[in-house]
Amino acid sequence: MRKDGELATNTHPTGPWSLVVPLKPLVRAKSRLARAAGPGLRPRLALAFAQDTVAAALACPAVRDVAVVTDDPVAALTLGALGARTVPDGPAAGLNAALAHGAGAVRARRPDAAVAALNADLPALRPAELSRVLEEAGKYPRAFLPDAAGIGTTLLSAAPGVELRPAFGGASRRRHLLSGAVEILVDGVASVRRDVDTGEDLEAALALGVGPRTAEHWTAPGTRPAGGRG
Repeated sequence: MRKDGELATNTHPTGPWSLVVPLKPLVRAKSRLARAAGPGLRPRLALAFAQDTVAAALACPAVRDVAVVTDDPVAALTLGALGARTVPDGPAAGLNAALAHGAGAVRARRPDAAVAALNADLPALRPAELSRVLEEAGKYPRAFLPDAAGIGTTLLSAAPGVELRPAFGGASRRRHLLSGAVEILVDGVASVRRDVDTGEDLEAALALGVGPRTAEHWTAPGTRPAGGRG
């Protein structure tokens, strides 16, 4: 479990950042986890990952608000209850179209928003580490954080007035570099880089210490014990 107070509600959100978090319909989410989790637990874990990610993001003092782009009614209701705004995936044209749509929805309300796309599968996410990443991102028009493998991307940012231009999926680190985004090189932010697609990824997240929703589901009967955050 996380340390006492780490996920306290940010009751006065004054940070500059609006985060856009994409989430597939749960029935299709995290398909590569099926071998480790089984078909029944997999969608519940996908939602738990998103809950822990959104809760940590909302507790980050650099974050003003979080918009979750999803067409899943259960996810929308659950994440909305945490304090996120939910945006239907109007384009229904894949991950990057959803992220661009979410960024547009944010800026329709707050045109001067600094926007960052954040993966929904960061169950070990720590607010303090996210703050460090966003502080560094704020120095550039566009910036990105590579995933733990150094191949993909877990966060992409755009300063006020700058288009997000997401290129997530597969080897997105290279695509974001080629697009002119600056790679964020900050030590000690492993929780922001640790996305979960496979059983091995989940074990690495457990070693970091996952949030309470993920821990609850992974310690359900028939699953392996979860590593907790002390």
